[in-house]
Amino acid sequence: MSSPYQRTGRRRKKTQKRRIVFFTLVLPLLLVLFTGAGYGAFLYKKAETVLSESYMNDGREKSALRDADVHPLEDNVSILFMGIDDNNTNRKYGDNTRTDALVLATLNVEDKSIKMVSIPRDSYAYIPAEGQKNKINHAHAVGGPNATIEAVEELLDVPVDYYVRMNFYAFIDVVDALNGIKFDVPFEVNEKNSEDKHNAIQLEPGMQTLDGQEALALARSRKYDSDIERGKRQQEILQAIAKKALSINSITKYDEILEAVGSNMRTDMTFSEMKSLIEYGKGDDVLNFDSMTLVGSDDSSSSGAYVYSLDEIELEAVKGKLQRHLDIEMSSDEEDSEMDFEENETEEESYSTEE
Repeated sequence: MSSPYQRTGRRRKKTQKRRIVFFTLVLPLLLVLFTGAGYGAFLYKKAETVLSESYMNDGREKSALRDADVHPLEDNVSILFMGIDDNNTNRKYGDNTRTDALVLATLNVEDKSIKMVSIPRDSYAYIPAEGQKNKINHAHAVGGPNATIEAVEELLDVPVDYYVRMNFYAFIDVVDALNGIKFDVPFEVNEKNSEDKHNAIQLEPGMQTLDGQEALALARSRKYDSDIERGKRQQEILQAIAKKALSINSITKYDEILEAVGSNMRTDMTFSEMKSLIEYGKGDDVLNFDSMTLVGSDDSSSSGAYVYSLDEIELEAVKGKLQRHLDIEMSSDEEDSEMDFEENETEEESYSTEE
């Protein structure tokens, strides 16, 4: 019997999706780099050099949940984006640092749609590399990207085909190379900067242009709202960066952006595989996109430490959506759970409309 995770039998699932800019920093770059002439030709060569240097083969040929290799041009794939919590002063931990942000994106090759789920950093989950449950951001400190991938696969029950890991400096340098991003700051901010200097970043509410340090402080802030809202805010900031990067006025900045990304990024995607992502943006500046965040509540672990306890019913519903998007078969229990969850969502929306 064939595995449900093999790359066969894709089907198109028609759901209502928002139209929004693809959030990765890689795809906006590639959409312009491969024009084949002039400045684009120069950037293409530089992109090939810089991004190829970011490639790191960790010895993981394919996901343990795959029966065969996959490729973005031919198959539905997933990419795990990791933002690691380190700096050049008091947190130079390398592979022993924790992740500050985790976002899993699934890409459907047939309808060129993308689903993205934010995983709160304190989510209480089983970490195979530790052999026990812990905050999911500990996985990277235990075993780097591979341990994080295993923990995410265990949590969401879908294969992670690729990863892209960036540190704070990639984020800061990209925003600064774009001369900042416009963003509606939702609340007053008083935060430390990337070097952990307290009260270095102070922002007032409202629409404004944020530099790299300010955008990072807003993305990382945890004391003004919940982990759910933090995840949404991080996605909105990444979308603002991608939108600015796609603008025609930013083309001359791509040289600087490449330097920022290349020197602070590590990935197991080859340059050829990265180029395949262009197919998801051809003919338009925006894509079919659906954003999700894992829902839960504040709790404590067996040791008494604070953790984020995920809602099991909603977790099963998210698993089902990701599995369907990757065209992976679900068990009957998972299908029933997703259907119940979607019915509840519909009932709540109807009730709200009547009010």
